[in-house]
Amino acid sequence: MTHRIAELAAPEVASRLAAGAVALLPMGSLETHGPALPMGDYLVAEDIAARIAAAAMAAGADALVAPAIPFGGEDFFAGVAGGITLSVPTLTAVIEEMAEAFIRIGTRRIMIVNGHAGTIGPAEAAARAMRHRHGVIIPALHLWREAGKLHAELGGPVVSFGHGGDPVASVTMHLRPELCRPQDAREKGATGPYLGLPPTGFGAVRTLGVDFAVPMWVEEVAPGGVAAPDPRGANAAHGAAITDRLVAAGAAMCTQLREHAA
Repeated sequence: MTHRIAELAAPEVASRLAAGAVALLPMGSLETHGPALPMGDYLVAEDIAARIAAAAMAAGADALVAPAIPFGGEDFFAGVAGGITLSVPTLTAVIEEMAEAFIRIGTRRIMIVNGHAGTIGPAEAAARAMRHRHGVIIPALHLWREAGKLHAELGGPVVSFGHGGDPVASVTMHLRPELCRPQDAREKGATGPYLGLPPTGFGAVRTLGVDFAVPMWVEEVAPGGVAAPDPRGANAAHGAAITDRLVAAGAAMCTQLREHAA
C-alpha cells in the first residue's frame, strides 16, 4: 500500500485526509556528499517519511507523504556543480505554502521530515508562522541532527562521523544502496587556514578556546564534500539501526498528532 500522495488518486487522498491522516512534508537538498554518495539526500528524507507513514498506519494513525522539497536553503553548498539552493526567504515561503495547502482543506495534522541542516531555520520559521496564523502546531523531525545522536548511541565509529560520512552515509547505504559507491569513499583532505585559523566545523574557527561563526564554502571545510575523518566505516547495518529508531519516533509523533491535534 502506498502512502505517497503523488501515487494515489485524488478521491483516496481526500478521504484519508478528511479521516484524520497526518500530512508528512519531507525535504532535503541537492548537494555534494563526497564521491561515494548521491547528491539528492531529499530522496532519503522521502523514503524515511514513507516508512514513518507505513509504521503509523500499522499503529492506527494514517499518514500521507507529500512530494519532497529537493532544494535546501542557500548555505555552504552554493556553487556546487549540479547543486541547487534556494534563498532562505524563498525556501521558508515554499514550506509555508505547502502547509497552507493542507490547512486550507481542513488538515491540521502536519509534520515536517527534514533531511538537511540548512533547512532547519526555514522549517522552524515556517512552523512558527503557521501557529501564529492558524494555531496549528507542526512538529519537525530534523533527521540528521537526531541521527547524529543515534550514531554514537548505537556504536558508530567517531572517525566516520561528519559530512560525507555518517550518519547520512550509513542510512543512505541502507535505503538507497544502488546509488552508493562505498568503494570510492576516502578520508578527509587537508583544509587550509581560514583567517589564519583552522576550521573547527562547518562555519566556525577557534581562537583561545572560543569558537567564532564565519561564513564558509564547502571546499574550505570539507574538500570534495568530505568532512568526516574517515567515512569508510559507514555500513548499511548501522544505517538500518538508525533508520528504525527515526521511523519509530516519527510514527509515535503521528499517533500524538492523531490524538491531540485539532
